[in-house]
Amino acid sequence: MNPTEHIVLEGVSKFYGEVLGVNNVDLKIGPGLTGLVGPNGAGKSTLMNLVTGLIRPTQGTISILGISPENPENLFRKVGFCTQWDSFPPGATGQSLLEDTLMMHGLARRTTQERAKAALETVGLAAATGRRIDAYSKGMKQRVKLANALCHNPQVLILDEPLNGLDPQGRSEIIEILKDLAGQGHYVLVSSHILHEVDLISDTIVMMHGGRVVAEGTIRDVRQEIVDQPVQILIRCDKPQRVAARAFEMADVVGAKILDQGDGVVVSTRDGQAFFSKFPSIVLEEDLAVETVLPADEDVRAVYDYLIGPEGGQR
Repeated sequence: MNPTEHIVLEGVSKFYGEVLGVNNVDLKIGPGLTGLVGPNGAGKSTLMNLVTGLIRPTQGTISILGISPENPENLFRKVGFCTQWDSFPPGATGQSLLEDTLMMHGLARRTTQERAKAALETVGLAAATGRRIDAYSKGMKQRVKLANALCHNPQVLILDEPLNGLDPQGRSEIIEILKDLAGQGHYVLVSSHILHEVDLISDTIVMMHGGRVVAEGTIRDVRQEIVDQPVQILIRCDKPQRVAARAFEMADVVGAKILDQGDGVVVSTRDGQAFFSKFPSIVLEEDLAVETVLPADEDVRAVYDYLIGPEGGQR
């Protein structure tokens, strides 16, 4: 592993006296969009504050593309951070906030003006560049924080609950921005306690609970490691009762539930591969008209509930 190509945490713990922040975290995060998920109090914000150097670990080491958080000048040339808290200089406008940020990066005045304007346009604030931020709505404040984090074109974006306060259209727009950045090779780490949002944005996930990392990887990889829970397979077709009957002929199938609408069935099986191998012959033999066949539990909510239990997350 080349440490200059990853965000790396090794044996990282943070204690506030006797209170646990995070405990013995080992992580390696590559480029793309990584979702950091878990309920409030799971340790997500503590982990982000550690990665950005706002707090220091009690033990362990952290490296962001080969740079220690204890070297903030070099770190923040590579990193943009969007905190979940609103805090702006009194009287600042969107334009002035970003210009000041860019000047701290050593850019010339003319360049800061151009870059600030472009970043505000990217997040949909072109019409509010000269307005005071204290007159912005909650959603606009979220957008200006994101613009402030990305205006110096960092390789790494650390975003703590960046979708809070946004309306559905705003959430969709910001998600597309984050996906575009990830597609360009940026490292985008996004925290959220709204688990279904993470399904929309993440290439990989890091699940936290009680200050510990309980799982990491793609949703599919994490789900496949949970061998004590039957695989749920959704089939939408014209003869769900026949599919259920044929499914129960297979030794590894433990359940089949017809959907309330009557247009499909969810099959529970201990061997998903065996079912998928057999299903084409069932389609032919029963002359089925099939609309959909897909895993019904390869999402963050289902995986988190399997690992932690429904009480561990928030809906």
